[in-house]
Amino acid sequence: MKTNPKKIPKFKNEDEEREFWATHSPLDYFDLSTARRVSLPNLKPTTKSISIRLPESLIDELKALANKMDVPYQSLAKIYLAREVALERRALFAGDKLAVAEDAAEYKVKRPRRKA
Repeated sequence: MKTNPKKIPKFKNEDEEREFWATHSPLDYFDLSTARRVSLPNLKPTTKSISIRLPESLIDELKALANKMDVPYQSLAKIYLAREVALERRALFAGDKLAVAEDAAEYKVKRPRRKA
């Protein structure tokens, strides 16, 4: 469906433009049939702090593993959590064992090289 979008007027300043867009729909001024999906790979995902109670023994194990891998334990916990969520999501929705394996590889911990 091809449409002829309206022309966007020239604005004298940002206030005039802000007032215009507050009362007009952008859908009337852009042809959505020519729109393309864009990828912004360099954007960092937003994060949110949460608080969870974990057994001390689990935290100690996580800290020991993180220490051996030379990564912060919170980062390691985030990697493990992301890996398991991805695995579960793929297993539930895709049912594709290869896709599950590929997802797991995406969240691998990058270990530093050992000095000889």
